Amino acid sequence: MQLVPCLAFNGDCRQAFEFYHQCLGGEIVAMVDYSHPEVANHVPPDWHDKIMHARLVTDNAVLMGSDNRGETGKNDGFSVAVQVSDEEEAERIFAALSEGGTVTMPIGETFWSSRFGMFVDRYGVSWMVNCERPMG
Repeated sequence: MQLVPCLAFNGDCRQAFEFYHQCLGGEIVAMVDYSHPEVANHVPPDWHDKIMHARLVTDNAVLMGSDNRGETGKNDGFSVAVQVSDEEEAERIFAALSEGGTVTMPIGETFWSSRFGMFVDRYGVSWMVNCERPMG
């Protein structure tokens, strides 16, 4: 089993996933818009270029998303957590993803982690970056 976060956007899913790809690497393996013949007649024409299904795969992680026409609101109540084993990588990812967003906890050392920080990105998604030190 694999649990995969699926983010809801209000029209900017394509831009968000291109940004995430730039920051995290990997590959965007799906970017299906609402112009697909199976769904085009079920959405207004101005939504044909919006994203029905996006999927980014990087290392052993998957992130999915879609534009939801405001039906589900924002991505409240959770954060996407990025777990890395290298402090420099934690710093790089934090700086890249938080650019244009709001830092809620600057990246730094904690009692459980050599690097941990939190922010809300420019698309309204809450993130945590963690470089955990061995406990024990």
